[in-house]
Amino acid sequence: MPPASQPLPASLERIVQRFQQISEPRRRYEYLLCFAKRLPPFPDEQKVAAHRVSGCVSQVYVTASLEHGKVSFQGDSDSQLTKGLVGLLAEGLNGLPPAEIMQLKPDFIQQTGLNVSLTPSRANGFYNIFQTMQQKVLLYHLAETYLRT
Repeated sequence: MPPASQPLPASLERIVQRFQQISEPRRRYEYLLCFAKRLPPFPDEQKVAAHRVSGCVSQVYVTASLEHGKVSFQGDSDSQLTKGLVGLLAEGLNGLPPAEIMQLKPDFIQQTGLNVSLTPSRANGFYNIFQTMQQKVLLYHLAETYLRT
């Protein structure tokens, strides 16, 4: 298992460590489903093409907002496992500055052991969700960088 390209933010590190303590794939799925349950309700009016994650078999929606220099994600999916992936990422990335999110690589999924449990389409969905979150944060990151110059 290759090491992460850089240290993970504390919130994401805690999630990864919790997954590492779970040896049974079924229990990993159960833990993943907990993230789906913890996601706040996603407003129906936000379920629009601009917030849809492309490349996912499931219907997946993600929004990002910036307050006091920290990013906050919201999301939803019509699949509970995919919704769990959205929840895992939201919980792990919420409260971070845009620059920190932009530096992350999605390879931390391998440290959770989920990559071996997920079907190829769900693993691909994870990467698409992660990429979409980074794309949404990119504008905030560019604005931050521009304002500093």
